[in-house]
Amino acid sequence: MMNLDQAAFAPAIFVQEPDGSYRLATGEEVVQAAHEYLGRKIPGTLLDAPNVVRSYLRCRHAEREYEVFGVLFLDSQNRVIAVEDMFRGTIAQTSVYPREVVRRALQVNAAACVFYHNHPSGEARPSRADEALTQTLKSALSLVDVRALDHFIITSQSVYSMAENGLM
Repeated sequence: MMNLDQAAFAPAIFVQEPDGSYRLATGEEVVQAAHEYLGRKIPGTLLDAPNVVRSYLRCRHAEREYEVFGVLFLDSQNRVIAVEDMFRGTIAQTSVYPREVVRRALQVNAAACVFYHNHPSGEARPSRADEALTQTLKSALSLVDVRALDHFIITSQSVYSMAENGLM
């Protein structure tokens, strides 16, 4: 437990209660606020380096206890149009429907996509199923002139880029 002298120098984030009083924010509230902030900031952002995407995705998905598959939809200049968690699964797998990814890409008028999903197991390397899904999505999107740029796999310790590892 922190004593008063330590509290004076420790960084703190406070939450205002409905009655106007303040209390220390919980870790979960801080993470939620960061996600909301990033959600407002990311649309329109130019994604010109894998490290930008890696940092954003790790903050957003590293600690999930279940798999989530999502897509960053980009315009022709690689600016973010939308970020959507499209499918939620269990601790070890997620069902992904390429038709829905293509449909959504057309709805938002995307020129390119970056896929992502987390591995709650902690293993960042893609499985054979991950590689096959990526190729299926890439093929389906190419039929409507949407480029698949990368597929990131997120764990609490690292983020793996399939493009950087020659798998795109």
